[in-house]
Amino acid sequence: MSDQYPIEGVPSPDSSYDPERVVSLQLEGLAANDSPFANAGIGVAYNFASPANRRATGPFERFVRMVEGPRYAPMIDHVEATTGALERDGDSAEQRVTITGADGRTGTYAFGLSRDRPGELDGHWLTDRVVVD
Repeated sequence: MSDQYPIEGVPSPDSSYDPERVVSLQLEGLAANDSPFANAGIGVAYNFASPANRRATGPFERFVRMVEGPRYAPMIDHVEATTGALERDGDSAEQRVTITGADGRTGTYAFGLSRDRPGELDGHWLTDRVVVD
């Protein structure tokens, strides 16, 4: 796969998506990471990363290595994701997700999202950060 954005063939930002849907699309992709192609789920997460997030974590091959690393690896092919209540404050939102990885271990992640930014993605909910909680 190339370093181009967006990654083709997987969900991409849409101004009609609310922050819960953006988190849910990423979780669905990561649960079946290699469908319909290798690292497609990581591609979904990359597509929904905010421009500032992509600048810090990209290009795509570097983003893949980060997600495959010990901090985020439980998200890949996870068997369960339990979402907490979304906390929204204007153009910012945060949602905690507890993930049970394929190996049975659990971890909680806080997805931080926003929709106020310059450019063509203004008004689209995108992920600014995912931190281990």
